[in-house]
Amino acid sequence: MGKQRLQQVADEIQRVIGEVIQYELKDPRVGFATVTGVDVSADIQRATVRISIMGEPEQQTETMEGLQRARGFIRKRVAEEMSHMRFTPELRFIHDTSLDYSLRIQEVLREVEQERLENPPKLDEEDG
Repeated sequence: MGKQRLQQVADEIQRVIGEVIQYELKDPRVGFATVTGVDVSADIQRATVRISIMGEPEQQTETMEGLQRARGFIRKRVAEEMSHMRFTPELRFIHDTSLDYSLRIQEVLREVEQERLENPPKLDEEDG
């Protein structure tokens, strides 16, 4: 299957799963989760779903557990929404921490800038 077609399939799976998480899952463990990306294997047998989760580490763990438990339901909904496909891939959820990482970098940069403003560098004064 062509690379462009695989990307279209991945994008459609991402859309469907995002809607299922947002509107259909009733598991109270699933907090604020966003599908940040989907990678589909070349044979469309497997899809790795990257999930970004807001909240404390315990909440993030509970959300991942809730998603793992709902994996069959989510896969069924993907199959229903994408009935034109011959196969529905097995779903594998992974916690995407790249957003947390980028937010932490922004926080550190803000702290450095604030410190620089509070303690500006001193220039050597020369008579001359």
